[in-house]
Amino acid sequence: MEIALEQLSARHPAARATQPAAVQDLSLRVAAGEQLAVIGPSGAGKTTLLQLMACAMPPSEGRLRLDGADPWTLPRAELRRLRGRLLLAPQVPPLPPRQRVVTAVLAGRLPAMGLWASLRSLLRPSDIPAAFAALERFDLGDKLFERVDRLSGGERQRVGLARTLLAPATAWLVDEPLSALDPTRARQAIRTLVEGARERRATLVATLHQVDVALAHFPRIVGLRDGRLAFDLPAAEVTRERLARLYDRFEHELQGGAPATPSPEPGAAVPPMLMCR
Repeated sequence: MEIALEQLSARHPAARATQPAAVQDLSLRVAAGEQLAVIGPSGAGKTTLLQLMACAMPPSEGRLRLDGADPWTLPRAELRRLRGRLLLAPQVPPLPPRQRVVTAVLAGRLPAMGLWASLRSLLRPSDIPAAFAALERFDLGDKLFERVDRLSGGERQRVGLARTLLAPATAWLVDEPLSALDPTRARQAIRTLVEGARERRATLVATLHQVDVALAHFPRIVGLRDGRLAFDLPAAEVTRERLARLYDRFEHELQGGAPATPSPEPGAAVPPMLMCR
């Protein structure tokens, strides 16, 4: 899926009128099948950018185009079909605690299933081998029949990524997928996610706190600061000087440290994983 933002600005409905827009006058084009990492300090607008791309919120100014169509001008049925091609995965996967891992992973396919097939899948998993294969790619095959509430935070995050591999979406919009992982697991997880997107020819846009991981695994890097585009460059052209300016007064994050607690943009609500139907 091709994604184009044209002078886009957005303010969360819950934000106070005195607060600046979370995203301001942003123009960006992502080609179909491209892989792009978005970096920047806390409050830069990274999560809001993904929500805009996923049609989870409308822009206050400017225009969004998905495969050439403005989603906010489409009839409701067409918008629903378009949203079915989008997957927005939040930093903390919304996995029901008492659900089995196999069911949680196969839920990635729900947007392409009818109502009765969806209910049957929830009661009796329909493709256990596919769920196992997706989990194995993240070294979680042995957790197939575990309950979600018995997993560690890092394991839950990897289950959420395994679910992404089974989703019917053609655009994967992934928010901070490595926040609960140690460096070794983080490198393995992002490599698997990138490979999965390439195999599916899916467009992948991921926000990352780990700048070194972004530079190592993504060919294109977008830097955001205060809701504005700071740079849009091939990874090889992202210099230390550019990073120092981007993370000025947030140097601890540049060194790989995420905020002590998640810091959404002003007024932001934390969304569930959106695999809209």
